Amino acid sequence: MMIRGLIWLALLFTVAVVVATVGGFDGGQILLVIPPYRVDVSLNLFVVALVVLFIVLYGVIRAIRGVWKMPGLVAAYRTRSKQNKANASLRDAVGHLYAGRFSKAEKAARDALIVDDNKGAANLVGANAAHRLHKYARRDEWLAQVSGADWQDARLMATADMRADGRDADGALVALTEMQAQGGRRIHAQQIALRAQQQLKNWGEVLKLVRMLEKREALHPAVAVRLRQVASENLLRDRQHNPDALLEFWQTLTPAERQSPRLADLAAELLIALDRRAEARKIVEEALSHNWDARLLRRYPDCIVNGDAFLLIQRAEAWQKERTEDADLLFTLGQLCLHQQLWGKAQAFLEQALKLAEDEPLWIRTHRALARLHEQLGDTDKAAEHYRASALAMNVV
Repeated sequence: MMIRGLIWLALLFTVAVVVATVGGFDGGQILLVIPPYRVDVSLNLFVVALVVLFIVLYGVIRAIRGVWKMPGLVAAYRTRSKQNKANASLRDAVGHLYAGRFSKAEKAARDALIVDDNKGAANLVGANAAHRLHKYARRDEWLAQVSGADWQDARLMATADMRADGRDADGALVALTEMQAQGGRRIHAQQIALRAQQQLKNWGEVLKLVRMLEKREALHPAVAVRLRQVASENLLRDRQHNPDALLEFWQTLTPAERQSPRLADLAAELLIALDRRAEARKIVEEALSHNWDARLLRRYPDCIVNGDAFLLIQRAEAWQKERTEDADLLFTLGQLCLHQQLWGKAQAFLEQALKLAEDEPLWIRTHRALARLHEQLGDTDKAAEHYRASALAMNVV
């Protein structure tokens, strides 16, 4: 602004200098004859008069034009004021929503609706605020008012998210299906679908979605592992009466999932209940070869086929060469030898396991196994001693 003022001032001085310079010369006179009048003026005065007349006419025309445009200017001012007020309300609504002031957010969103351009965003903010207040009917009214093709994806995504959050899994999936029919396929949509399928206990879809989200790195690894385990466990239990279907599903799992001690233990337990011990044994041995786990060792004696434990004893003794002080493995060997009536080896393994046992459950189980062993040998005093030790460990008076 300052530079512009200096330029105008310099221009004004230049014009003044030019006028003063030119005005010093008397270039002639102008004769105007309007019968019966005659006007004789100098050329300089005539030029000045023309300039003044032009300025006056220009000012009058501008004034008339301003008066003519006044209603339009007033209307534009009112529209501008209305727009600014609506935008301010929309900003307040967003601020209140994220600050947790949901009632104020809903009120501000309603104020923002006075401008059509704000309706999409204001309705979504209002719906979110009503949802946070658990006013689901009012939330749906807000969402129903979201119009315009540009806002439909946002409306459907918000609908699915809020319905899943409100435990309305079917409603969430309906919104997601409608959005996918329009070509929308996004990571956030898959995350919402995962929540909805969990609520509906559709474990097959849960497992599929977890794997998809893992590939896109859209799920925390620990959460993904937990969800895969839960889904796989439920899918295994769904097939607990059909060993062939159970084994078929087991083969569809990834190697990492089949090597999970938790899943392998459950699969083995279900197969043992169906008298498919050979398959259970393979599952346990494969999982142990990758992930050494006490629960799988405890399950191993249940995998004896046709009452013959020699193969299992040989495999366990091979493990024992590498893990000489593993109390759980020694207890498992003792159990296997006890089943095979190898009393001396069973006693040696169990007593060694008792010395190395660090957790109370294993200590109790070992005492009980020794008690049963001594009962088989006819030594009732030692059997009673071990039963008493196990009972005391359980705080039994």
